[in-house]
Amino acid sequence: MHDTIVVFDRVRENLINRRPGETFDEIVNHSLVQTMPRSINAQLTTLFTLVALLLFGGDTIRTFIFIMLVGLISGTYSSIFNASQLLVVWEHREWERWFRRGPSEGEQTPVVSG
Repeated sequence: MHDTIVVFDRVRENLINRRPGETFDEIVNHSLVQTMPRSINAQLTTLFTLVALLLFGGDTIRTFIFIMLVGLISGTYSSIFNASQLLVVWEHREWERWFRRGPSEGEQTPVVSG
């Protein structure tokens, strides 16, 4: 969750200081590239600590540490690879096409003869 907030805050800052002709997609991509090293370094530091606890910790915390590792990996993945793309989809209102009933644009309605 923290990584998502950092990326979105960087998007907000880059929107304020946008260059002429730069699209929203490019701003989000640029913001993601700017925050990627920080996110990966923070997650690797936490990963090393959790792996050390998993290897050298007691039996009573092994299950908890394993669950923390799964959460860390899935949270990092979703913050970097999912949240930014969902922001772009939200901005372009592309989600409306996903829930539209009937034929999509360019498709013909089949004629049923009886």
